[in-house]
Amino acid sequence: MAKKKIEKPFLTDIKALRKRAREHIERGAVTAGYRADLDTVIRLLNEALATEIVCMLRYKRHYFMASGINAQSVAQEFLTHANEEQAHADQIAQRIVQLGGEPNLSPEGMLTRSHAEYVEGETLADMIREDLVAERIAIDSYREMIAYLGTDDSTTRRMLEGILAMEEEHADDLVSLLEELG
Repeated sequence: MAKKKIEKPFLTDIKALRKRAREHIERGAVTAGYRADLDTVIRLLNEALATEIVCMLRYKRHYFMASGINAQSVAQEFLTHANEEQAHADQIAQRIVQLGGEPNLSPEGMLTRSHAEYVEGETLADMIREDLVAERIAIDSYREMIAYLGTDDSTTRRMLEGILAMEEEHADDLVSLLEELG
């Protein structure tokens, strides 16, 4: 005996969908269906932006300051990570603008907005450790942001998930570098 199929509409009524799309058109990608607290999301993204910039700057310093027997390969890793942190910062800034916010790129207060610290480190091992600590902070920060967003802003969540995956790779790379140094 075949079960009777109950029709469940996939989308809102097309006329209502079209009408809603014309309302508040100046808000761009932020439609009536956006469920996250926009001000909070933009604040969190600006904190993530500051974190990425601080990490990029620290990696760049470590790239230039790396010295010693293993310095060349470690310096290259620092440069790669610096470039990837810059790419994350660019993605985040772009998303802030999509959401109608303004990326806060002001150097004033950058360290207070950043979740990670800017610790220079004396030796190559110190530099790697400080970068690892910062990556671990970023990993936990991104996990919390992703959990906060849930399904309320899936685009931002997916972007942060991609960044989180790369931060986890960075942490693995740094642990391997520490092991190689002994």
